[in-house]
Amino acid sequence: MSFTGEVKEEVSKISNTSYEDVSELSGIISVFSGFKIVTENGSVARKVYSLIKSVLGVYPSVSVKKGYNYNKGLLYSIVLSNNDNYFKILGINSDKIDDFIVADEDLIRVFLRGIFMVSGSVNDPKKSRYHLEFNLKSKCFADFVSRLLNDFNLNSKILHRDNVYMVYIKEAEKISDFLRIIGAMRAVLYFEDIRIYRDHKNMTNRLNNCEQANVDKMIETASNHIKMIDFIKSVDAYDLLNDKEKEVCEYRVKYPDVSLVELSEIISLETGNKITKSGLYHRFDKIKKFANKLSDKEG
Repeated sequence: MSFTGEVKEEVSKISNTSYEDVSELSGIISVFSGFKIVTENGSVARKVYSLIKSVLGVYPSVSVKKGYNYNKGLLYSIVLSNNDNYFKILGINSDKIDDFIVADEDLIRVFLRGIFMVSGSVNDPKKSRYHLEFNLKSKCFADFVSRLLNDFNLNSKILHRDNVYMVYIKEAEKISDFLRIIGAMRAVLYFEDIRIYRDHKNMTNRLNNCEQANVDKMIETASNHIKMIDFIKSVDAYDLLNDKEKEVCEYRVKYPDVSLVELSEIISLETGNKITKSGLYHRFDKIKKFANKLSDKEG
């Protein structure tokens, strides 16, 4: 089963109060704009049947057939004859939802849960990029759903594609928050485990890249120092350096693979005269300026 299927199966088994049942069924029916609900998830189909029976007091007809998608799963159809009174009970007025359906935070949560069960999908964080979406037919309803999501600071956005309005969330933290909002706690634990692992892996890669960049920079700096020293010697100007400058040149040639910090520690330890990285940099800078002057004269 896909991660989306697992999430839907988990939330379809959550028990509600009678008021929450009305809001959850309202969310489901609003997606289809009528009383024919189609789903590939057997657990969701059972939930929809149970909600219709408890909220509307009727028994819908159910049919099962092979799906047309590549995995050839089953399609469950729950059908109920249209009745204006049913829409009134569920607070559905065309594309608008009556206030009593989303009167408080708990009712909004179950309303969004109902919408997700029949129109939502969420990528498995282990297999692909972070992405959660709802596919809705009406722009007005998509705007309404997006506003509800953003009341929870989920930063949802809307994209019109073909004849569908896609309400989507991209940020990993926000997707995890949504799963928590609809009560998919098992999915939250799985999602957070993968998110933490991926974040840690990305941080490790960044640190490794940063460390490699530092190593490359250190090697380039040391190589430039040695080239500079070789040039000064090649034009017989080495003796024009003072004793402190000669000292750092000798240690650089002796230790060509160490950083300035390491070289300063070696010189301090072996000579007994403490020198900092800054002091070492200052000496090499003077040697560089001297080499540049020699180069200009040679040129």
